[in-house]
Amino acid sequence: MFTQIYSGGIEAVEGYIVSVEADVSDGLPGFSISGQLASEVRESQERVRTALKNSGFHLPAKKITVNLSPAGVRKGGTAFDLSIAVAMLGAFGLVDTGCLKSSMVIGELGLNGRVKPVTGVLSLVAAAREYGLKRCFLPGENKREGMVIEGMEVLGVRSLEHMIAMLREEEDIEKGLEEANEISDTAHYDGTQTYDVDYREVNGQLVLRRAAEVAAAGMHGLLMNGSAGSGKTMVASRIPTILPALSREEDIEISKIYSVCGLLPPNSSLLSRRPFRNPHHTITPQGLTGGGLPPRPGELSLASGGVLFLDELPLFSRAAIEVLRQPLEERRITVSRVTGTYEFPADFMIVAAMNPCPCGFYPDRSRCSCSELQIHTYLNVEIN
Repeated sequence: MFTQIYSGGIEAVEGYIVSVEADVSDGLPGFSISGQLASEVRESQERVRTALKNSGFHLPAKKITVNLSPAGVRKGGTAFDLSIAVAMLGAFGLVDTGCLKSSMVIGELGLNGRVKPVTGVLSLVAAAREYGLKRCFLPGENKREGMVIEGMEVLGVRSLEHMIAMLREEEDIEKGLEEANEISDTAHYDGTQTYDVDYREVNGQLVLRRAAEVAAAGMHGLLMNGSAGSGKTMVASRIPTILPALSREEDIEISKIYSVCGLLPPNSSLLSRRPFRNPHHTITPQGLTGGGLPPRPGELSLASGGVLFLDELPLFSRAAIEVLRQPLEERRITVSRVTGTYEFPADFMIVAAMNPCPCGFYPDRSRCSCSELQIHTYLNVEIN
C-alpha cells in the first residue's frame, strides 16, 4: 500500500516542501530510504523503527520503501522522523493519512516515541504557507514559534502516540487549535524590543557618541581608533539600541536565520531585537560566510539587520577581511559548494575598533613601549 504526506527541509535560510512517500509490499523484509540523504536522515531508520516499537506499533515483516522527494535535493536534519513514521503507519493501513493532504508534519523522534524540537521552524512553516498548505503538526516546544506565521493552523505534538491519536480522532484536533488560538496573541509580533544594554549608559566621549549616532542614522560603517579602555566596545555594543525599531517583517526575516541555527532565545518565537555579533579575531573566512554540509549561516548573516563588530581589526586575517567585500556591496553573501550555490542575507552595519599601537597606549610614552617600526607595521596591517 502506498501513502504520501508532506514534510519540509531547509536550504540556506529558506524552507522547501518535501514529499514523504512510503510503500509497503511483499518480498524480502527490509527498510530503505532514498532521496539524496545526509547521514542524520539515513540514521532515521533506526530511530523510527525503535520509536514505533516503543509506542506499541508492531509492524509485520514487509519490504518498506520510503522516498523523500524531490530526490535531487540533498536533505539534512532530523525533522523528517515524524513524517516518515506516520507515512509508514499509513502504508501499513494502521492509520488514515487522508486528513494530512493539506498538512505539513515536522519533528524528530526519540527512541521512546517522544517528539523533540527541531531548528528552522519559522522557515518551514513559511514554506508550507507559500505552497498552499493549511496546517502544520510541529513539536510542542516549537508550536509558539510556528504560530508567528499568520494564516496557518499550528498543532503541537508531544509524542508519536499523540500524533496517531489525533489522526484517529481519539484526540480532538479542534480543541488543540482552540488552545493554540488562546496563546497566538502572545506569539505574534507586538513591537517590543528587548536589550540588555542602553546607549544612555555611555557617559562622556561626546565626539565618539556623535559619530556613532551619525553612523547609525545612515547605517554607515564606523571605525574607532583609541587607547585600550577608552570605551570602544561599550559604544559598539549599544549601537543596536539606537537603530530604527524592527518592523514585523524584519523581525521574522532576522529570526529565520537564528531559527535555522538554533539560536533563538529560550521560550521566544522571535529574536525581537537587532543583532550584535562580535566574532573573535581568530575567526576563519568560513566562519564569517557560513559553511558546512548543508551550508549554514555564518557571522555575516547572523549580524544581518544589526551590527557586526570587529574588535582589534588589525589582528583579523587578510582572508577574513577580504570576504567582507561582497556583502558590503551587495548586502548578501553567496557560498558555492559541490552540492550547489547558496545565498544568505548579509545586510549589516559594520563597526570596527583598533588600538593606536600593539600595546594600546600610544601616544602616552609613559605607558607605551612600542617602537616606531612596530607602530607603523601594526597600522599598515589595517591600511593595506
